[in-house]
Amino acid sequence: MNTKNKNILKKVGILFVGVLLGWLVFGGSDAPKSEHDHTSVEGTETIWTCSMHPQIQMKESGQCPLCGMDLIPLESNDSAIDPNALQMTEDAMKLANIQTMVVGGSKETNKKLALNGKVQIDERKLYTQSSHIPGRIEKLNINFTGEKVSRGQTLAMVYSPELVTAQEELLQAYRIKETQPELFEAAKQKLNNWKIGAGTINKIISSNKPIQQFPITADVSGIITAKKVDLGDYVGQGMPIYEIADLSSLWVLFDVYESDMPWVKVGNKINYTIQSLPGESFEGVVTFIDPLINPQTRVASARVEVKNPENKLKPEMFASGVVNNNVSTSTSKDIVIPKSAVMWTGERSVVYIKSIVSNKVNFKLREVTLGASVGDAYIIKEGLSEGEDIVVNGTFTVDAASQLAGKPSMMSLEGGKIVTGHNHGDETKPTSNKIEFTQNITVKQVVISQEAKEALRLVFNNYLAMKDALVNDNFEIAKKAGIHLLKSVESIDMSLFTGKSHNTWTHLSGNLKKELQNIQHFKTLSDIRKPFNQISNDLIKMELSFNSMDETLYVFHCPMANLNKGADWLSVSTDVKNPYYGKAMLTCGEVSKEIK
Repeated sequence: MNTKNKNILKKVGILFVGVLLGWLVFGGSDAPKSEHDHTSVEGTETIWTCSMHPQIQMKESGQCPLCGMDLIPLESNDSAIDPNALQMTEDAMKLANIQTMVVGGSKETNKKLALNGKVQIDERKLYTQSSHIPGRIEKLNINFTGEKVSRGQTLAMVYSPELVTAQEELLQAYRIKETQPELFEAAKQKLNNWKIGAGTINKIISSNKPIQQFPITADVSGIITAKKVDLGDYVGQGMPIYEIADLSSLWVLFDVYESDMPWVKVGNKINYTIQSLPGESFEGVVTFIDPLINPQTRVASARVEVKNPENKLKPEMFASGVVNNNVSTSTSKDIVIPKSAVMWTGERSVVYIKSIVSNKVNFKLREVTLGASVGDAYIIKEGLSEGEDIVVNGTFTVDAASQLAGKPSMMSLEGGKIVTGHNHGDETKPTSNKIEFTQNITVKQVVISQEAKEALRLVFNNYLAMKDALVNDNFEIAKKAGIHLLKSVESIDMSLFTGKSHNTWTHLSGNLKKELQNIQHFKTLSDIRKPFNQISNDLIKMELSFNSMDETLYVFHCPMANLNKGADWLSVSTDVKNPYYGKAMLTCGEVSKEIK
């Protein structure tokens, strides 16, 4: 091959190598990368979440580990939101039945306060009839209580030796009154001190002999309410023999609890009915409020004065009244909102504010200062402004979702750890706050008689009825069941428990009585739910000790109840129905123990 052809081939080879190197360096960007290149993006991975619990984020579809609902694809949201706010979809709001309302500053609310009371005697018209003559009761004209007397009517006849002697002194002084008039005047004055009038004195002088029996006459008109003496009794001067009451006007005394005292003022009108006079209604005005509170009943009395010309009203009749207060906030900065919007922990009161950010619904916690209770509403002193949108139904559901998402919640204003529903290997496993009774409490099973077991079954049945009522948010039935529970504990004969079982029953029954002693005064479901945790603890220990039930009992635990410390309850079913939250968070809890 000649030199010219060799040069041509060399140039072609160099050109080919150059093109190949250029393609490799600059044209390879479209080539598939190695499977080990972690920077490549093959596609966006679908994240699945729960419409009720948006903090749940799973890589695969399935069911929510908290509520069991089907997971849905998570919508991407690149908009910036408040990190302390909980985002919720419209579907989730509908499923949880979350309702909101716009706060208004000008509102008139009617506060109806129900009061119970009794008809009582007007203390100003209660009179004690005493004897003005010392002596022996020779005759009683009024022999029973309830009899009507008139002023001046003779009530009794009294024989008085002292009065006979004083009459004889009067007759002797009368004979020498011309020479010793002062002695005669002194004798008359002595009789006047015993309420012997001038007419009776003249009668003694004209007859020239002492009167043996003197009458005791009524000083006032009214009804005999008490008889203090019997025939033949000796009485001293000033000693009471009857109590007389004028029932032409009476008092109706209504009990006012401490919490209700701001709503009862002198001058308030009260519409009331009398239990023994069905179909009739009365109206009165509060004329006086007792400045002292009864230390046993914790109530003060509101007095209504009523005329009773026909004697229809009788002392000790039961009365039921209603005080109406119109609370207007139009002239102040106070705001009135429903009680369902407020969550109260004992330390603070909070509400949830709704806002719309980038077409997304957000809920954020807000601490408020409560004023007075107005029927089914609260007056808000601080924390809300007119025009803000607040949650009024489903508040506990929103709070539960916020707590699980690590957002500020009722129990933690700073927020906490997010619960995602799954745990990676490099994550620290959260510490469980489940409470097992066998950890800190030593429960020894003791043998009791069949009769004792039958008595305890009534206690457990009343407890289960109370639990079911709390599940259904039924205050009246829960309160009634609690009262029956207390009565069933009190009615159990202590002699049924002997030996070791006696001490166990004494301790547990004492705890139950203490927790239930004020249940008749409870006014809200929250009042009943507060002691229900300890009541449940005592019933669990009772069943573990005595094993009185024929059927299996299940111990449930909810980690969010009892101020986030956790609380337990008993049930005969494995279905999760939470009595601490009711419909607001019905399925919070799980079976922690079986008692067979």
